[in-house]
Amino acid sequence: MFDLFSGLTPLVTISLLLALAFVLAFEFINGFHDTANAVATIIYTKAMPPHLAVMASGFFNFLGVLLGGVGVAYAIVHLLPVELLIDVDTNRGLIMVFSMLTAAIAWNLGTWYFGIPASSSHTLIGSILGVGLANAWMTGAPLQDGVNWRKALEIGMSLVFSPIAGFILAGLMLILLKYWQPLSKMHVTPGQRRELVEKKRPPFWNRVVLIASGMGMSFVHGSNDGQKGIGLIMLVLIGIVPAKFVLDFDATPYQIKRTYDAALHLSDFYQRNSHTLGEFLMLDKADRQNDLPKVYSCDPTTTMATITALRTSLAGVRDVQEMSPQARIEARRYLLCLDDTARKVAALPGLPAREKSDLSKLRKDLVATTEYSPFWVILAVALALGMGTMVGWKRVVKTVGEKIGKAGMTYAQGMCAQVTAVIMIGLANIYSLPVSTTHVLSSGVAGTMVANRSGLHQSTVKTIMTAWVLTLPASMLLSAGLFWAASQFIK
Repeated sequence: MFDLFSGLTPLVTISLLLALAFVLAFEFINGFHDTANAVATIIYTKAMPPHLAVMASGFFNFLGVLLGGVGVAYAIVHLLPVELLIDVDTNRGLIMVFSMLTAAIAWNLGTWYFGIPASSSHTLIGSILGVGLANAWMTGAPLQDGVNWRKALEIGMSLVFSPIAGFILAGLMLILLKYWQPLSKMHVTPGQRRELVEKKRPPFWNRVVLIASGMGMSFVHGSNDGQKGIGLIMLVLIGIVPAKFVLDFDATPYQIKRTYDAALHLSDFYQRNSHTLGEFLMLDKADRQNDLPKVYSCDPTTTMATITALRTSLAGVRDVQEMSPQARIEARRYLLCLDDTARKVAALPGLPAREKSDLSKLRKDLVATTEYSPFWVILAVALALGMGTMVGWKRVVKTVGEKIGKAGMTYAQGMCAQVTAVIMIGLANIYSLPVSTTHVLSSGVAGTMVANRSGLHQSTVKTIMTAWVLTLPASMLLSAGLFWAASQFIK
């Protein structure tokens, strides 16, 4: 880990340390900002004492980050257009990261202070979109090129669909429980249970389900939200010390050979489907397939030349560290562009499903050495998120437990909301999609309130909905403004 500082100037070293501290601070704040979502029902229903619930949640958040992989991390990274990712220099990388994180931290702290269950995911995504659009505007590029809109639309759909599905699924689950066991003690609130039988704890099996689903939710929250921090740190490292992090230094000879072979197979794939892709890739233009332009950019029409250049760069390489720093940077550019073009090709009409499946497998081999994270990065994010989980939970617990519905939450409602959240976030992890833990759980609670005919507190729902609606544009404007101001200052 410490060798990343070798050869850096004092100013760059300080900047790198500050950037890493900002990312870990964001994850720490994310921990206590979102902790209440994982433990709200456990604490409110008295299934566990608050201090034990929070400590257990922190531990399972920690495990979630360690075991969650990096699929969501790079889904976040690829919100930025590939041109920005391949051309980030040290100064612009620092400005980009500090602008995103300052905007995200400011909004997260503000909504936490007022006890509003706002989404850290929306905040971060809005901040990334704001930086991308601001960069396009400042460089004179079309605004539609400032963001990877295909990935933004994909993530946007997951962010919109998941709370709606959570609302419906949690409500239906509660209706089934009431139909199955209408007279069960699970359908009373903690206050009613104390009055009826003078017991503080939920019935045994309800307590087991509440605790298990709460810890499951903490795990999937860590694996989903923790990856966002991993993606941010990789942006920092690649932007500030690219020579050491553009490719995985721990890549085995087999992985490097897989990438090399994938480039060859990709060339064969395009030639095989030239009747469908020929015009898009301009395969019939020989002058486009020989040499790359002096100023390199991701252009589908130079795909075959890019494949040739990549295979030349990786020929005979058994260890990434054998390559010169410039060769590593160039190889990453080629890989990112080939992957970006492959994404565009997969979206074209006329390509058979079997061919799209083959292309998806080739893409996985292509990015094997670029979509990675060192273990120390994963561990640092896991610790920051886990420790953050152990503070700051009180403000949001009361909102989730008492202020969404006009009546208090029953044990059955808590179980339905949490089990639904685990299912929705777990599915999002499988498909490498970032979702909002806050939105999924709050919507699940609201769904059970409606299904229970308890009614909703209009003022609380309006406050939450306002935060949901404003989070994305507010974080976009804030990060864009910070990016512009910092860029002017650096000039």
